[in-house]
Amino acid sequence: MAAPGPAVGSGAVETCGLEQILEALKLLLSPGGSGSSSLQITKHDILLATLKSNLSALEDKLLKDPQWKKLKLLRDEIANKAEWPQNSVDITWSFTSQALLLLLCLKETMIRLVAAFNPGKPNPRTPEVAPSLSPDTLSISQQKTVQSVLQFVVTLGVCPYLMPGVGVPLRYRTEFGAVVQDVVCLDAAPHATQRLYTSCKLDFCRHFGDITAGLCQLGFCPTKENHQHSWKSPYFLQILTEEERTLSRGALKDLLDQVYQPLAVRELLILQGGPPQSCTDVKTQLRCRAPAWLRRLCGQLLSERLMRPSGVQAVVRAFWKESDAEATAADWKKCDLIAKILASCPQQSLSPESYYRDICPQILDLFHFQDKLTARQFQRVATTAFVTMSREQPQLAAKYLLQPVLAPLHRCLNTAEVPESDMVPGTILVSEEELSRCIEDIFKVYVVGNEPLTVLLDSLLPVLGVLFSLYCYTKESVSHIRSFCQEILLWILEKLERRKAIASLKGFAGLDKAIPSLHSLCQFRAATQGGIMITVKETISDEDEDEVLYQKLSSEQSQVEHLGDLLSHCQECGLAGDFFIFCLKELTHLAVESEAGLKPKPSSSKSLLELEQYHTILVEGQERKLLVLQLLALLCERMSEQIFTNITQVVDFVAATLQRACASLVHEAESTVESQSLSMSMGLVAVMLGGAVQLKSSDFAVLKQLLPLLEKVSNTYPDPVIQELAADLRITISTHGAFATEAVTVAAQSTLNKKDPEGNTEEDQQTSCNRYTEVAQSHVEQQQNQKSPHIAQKSNAPFIPKRINEPSATANQKSGSITTEQFQEVLLSAYDPQIPTRAAALRTLSCWIEQREAKALERQEQLLKIFLENLEHEDTFVYLSAIQGVALLSDVYPEKILVDLLAQYDTGKDKYTPETRMKFGEVLMRIIRALGDMVSKYREPLIHTFLRGVRDPDGMHRASSLANLGELCQRLDFLLGPVVHEVTACLIAVAKTDHEVQVRRAAIHVIVLLLRGLSQKATEVLRDVLKDLYHLLKHVVRLESDDVARLHAQLALEELDEIMRNFLFPPQKLEKKIMVLP
Repeated sequence: MAAPGPAVGSGAVETCGLEQILEALKLLLSPGGSGSSSLQITKHDILLATLKSNLSALEDKLLKDPQWKKLKLLRDEIANKAEWPQNSVDITWSFTSQALLLLLCLKETMIRLVAAFNPGKPNPRTPEVAPSLSPDTLSISQQKTVQSVLQFVVTLGVCPYLMPGVGVPLRYRTEFGAVVQDVVCLDAAPHATQRLYTSCKLDFCRHFGDITAGLCQLGFCPTKENHQHSWKSPYFLQILTEEERTLSRGALKDLLDQVYQPLAVRELLILQGGPPQSCTDVKTQLRCRAPAWLRRLCGQLLSERLMRPSGVQAVVRAFWKESDAEATAADWKKCDLIAKILASCPQQSLSPESYYRDICPQILDLFHFQDKLTARQFQRVATTAFVTMSREQPQLAAKYLLQPVLAPLHRCLNTAEVPESDMVPGTILVSEEELSRCIEDIFKVYVVGNEPLTVLLDSLLPVLGVLFSLYCYTKESVSHIRSFCQEILLWILEKLERRKAIASLKGFAGLDKAIPSLHSLCQFRAATQGGIMITVKETISDEDEDEVLYQKLSSEQSQVEHLGDLLSHCQECGLAGDFFIFCLKELTHLAVESEAGLKPKPSSSKSLLELEQYHTILVEGQERKLLVLQLLALLCERMSEQIFTNITQVVDFVAATLQRACASLVHEAESTVESQSLSMSMGLVAVMLGGAVQLKSSDFAVLKQLLPLLEKVSNTYPDPVIQELAADLRITISTHGAFATEAVTVAAQSTLNKKDPEGNTEEDQQTSCNRYTEVAQSHVEQQQNQKSPHIAQKSNAPFIPKRINEPSATANQKSGSITTEQFQEVLLSAYDPQIPTRAAALRTLSCWIEQREAKALERQEQLLKIFLENLEHEDTFVYLSAIQGVALLSDVYPEKILVDLLAQYDTGKDKYTPETRMKFGEVLMRIIRALGDMVSKYREPLIHTFLRGVRDPDGMHRASSLANLGELCQRLDFLLGPVVHEVTACLIAVAKTDHEVQVRRAAIHVIVLLLRGLSQKATEVLRDVLKDLYHLLKHVVRLESDDVARLHAQLALEELDEIMRNFLFPPQKLEKKIMVLP
């Protein structure tokens, strides 16, 4: 049906030129107009008049022009053999018919010219000369003419005769289409169906959607359906014979098979239409919804496209264009839609299994594109489709998706049955490309997909041992799949149930031989392209037992170390802590077994085989115990103090320690190490109960698991101190912390104070504690003439630091609610040697100052002295708390405190260390920020101090002074005017002459802050020095060797550029001022 018409004999007429045919086509498309000047003429009349005028002009040209005689003869011959009526009352069909005849003339002429074309042989002397063009070649303008004619044929001969809902309605495309829809006369002969059948004989790839819609209507529209319009009645289809309808179906099939498949899928989706929509307008309803027969037909055709070779790629490509491929790949909704389409089994398929068998290999191929842009387009769709199919059909997905992906790893498991022919040493079991593709596919499906489905987890679980072995090998070499292996292992360990995850870790460590692992005869080897392959090991002779033993030990050692590296990334999820507790329990279990198995047994009643088995079991037990000890040592070394993430893990750790102590007591194997670990674990419980952790009722329910073990320790342990502590802890846990004995408090303090940051022992720390207590009491006595009995009693007793959260708790009290005892207690804590206690006390005093507590404000001088003394402390937490306190106190009394601070900052180089002076600079910076606009009152002393500081011999102090100068200038605005020349001269001198890079950086940064703070005011405040600053910045950009200083200068130039642009070209504000006259 796709043939244009009857073939014309080559000897019937002489061949006419292509130019005449194209000129005739151009004449047919000539724009025209109406000769009438009436305003009542409509677009419909203009269109009809133009078509009629062009047809008449063409006929006159053919009849009167002798040069067009050949074209007329050719057209008449083709028209005589044509099978469709050419003349009609409807001028649109007459125009369409003539256009079709001319197009057939063009085709016939091209065929004759090509048949008669005989290109000459190329001249070897001039090989660079281009070959002769084929005579059927059209120029660009001629191609545009032909395309315009084709568009007219489709617009006038196809689109008006489509049923409502079939294709996109013509009137909704363009304004011209709406005019065409109105001027077409459907009642005139020939019948609308015959017209459509005639126009669809030509295959127009540029108008593929309209031709497909017409062929669908001609070949598949039902004949027994009531329609409103006569030309849409079921009788118009009866004009076509069954043979013609069959030809239409065949033409549609051929057209869909030959066209670019993504285009076919896209047009079928458009033709099928979307879901039902709530449309009230009749026209809108017709446009929104396709007929049911057309929707079913498009569904069948789409399913056929999908099940063809490379059908999955065609469906995926149909959903996006090349220009917006990356944006489409990032659209999860569209990817999910494609995945659901791929996962749904069509009705044409025999069964879901046959469909999955055909489709799954194509989905796996989507992962393996070499082009990066194409890979980005298809990877997300493939991952989403993989996960969707695994969710909806887990058994089929496991068979046709997961098994092919994981096949290379299954091939080298110790449980796999490898043929003897493949076990020849040196045989490659898994090639480099195959292994790399396997690991990358697993990463894309599991990690990128991030859907912990049961079928995905269960399928990956058997090959985790091989993955871990591959990870260990990549850690000892350079490979691009190392990160993939690590991410896969971390993902699966996090998503698995904790019991299965611990079991997998046991297999990694070698504690569970039942876990599938790498075959003993397989090994990893570096490949030629930088990847890894799996080969069969070379056999080692029995004489090299030492070499075998060495390889085994080194392999086990490296696996344990790499397992520690892997667990270091699993601390936040709690897996590392759970595995650590498992190792402790396993150590206790092994200790009990070894103690029970060491009892001597008479050997006379045993055979040699039994004795050998007995010793083998003993050796295996010792190896297992050494391996557990090695794991514990590695975890203690690699893991941080944050290995336990919740109360449950801490309780399990303590329970494991208590169980090991009880087991030692049973076998009378008590040791110093066991005693120390028992004391530490019980002290840990005491710390939790003492308030270091905010415990809830659910936490006490977990702690109650320790009650039987504590009772057993309190009854059987020989040390009376531990017995008493166990009994007291049991009481505290049972009462939910309502009752705590002194022994629990002392245990908590001793656990916290095992070592201070200076490395002092407990005795040295106690001495330091007493010394600081005496100093604190002397400071308090200078300010207090009368003490309460409670305070006097406290001063004579050994000072015990309060918990960290106690002083801060008092800060939440309302103003005026603190008592003298509380205030004195916090003052004592400010001199405590324990860093957390001291810092908490300083924070509490700062909060009281901020809340304007009367007792705190009355002793401002004493508080200032405390803060200044703590400024010299080396711990960050302490001196930052002191800085905050001084800043808050200066905010309350700036007149009294700011002057003293400036004096100490300016003249304290002999009294204070450089670090302490830097801390004073930080205090002044915070004060400047806190004062805000009020800083202008203290402009003179601040600027003079900072300018003098710029001349200090210490480079760090100069940088600190410049930083403070920048903060000050940023807030002075117009008040900077009287000193702007001094500040500018200072900055220029420092930026050009200072020998320390930090100081030069600070000087340039001052200019950045100055311009940023002044913003649009800079042109007024800095008008006298703006040019000098600009020259300085350009000098720094050109000649400064330090990158950071040049960066600061570039930032300052950008700020200056923005300021000048806004000054020269102010933004236009569309506003209207309304003035009220008096």
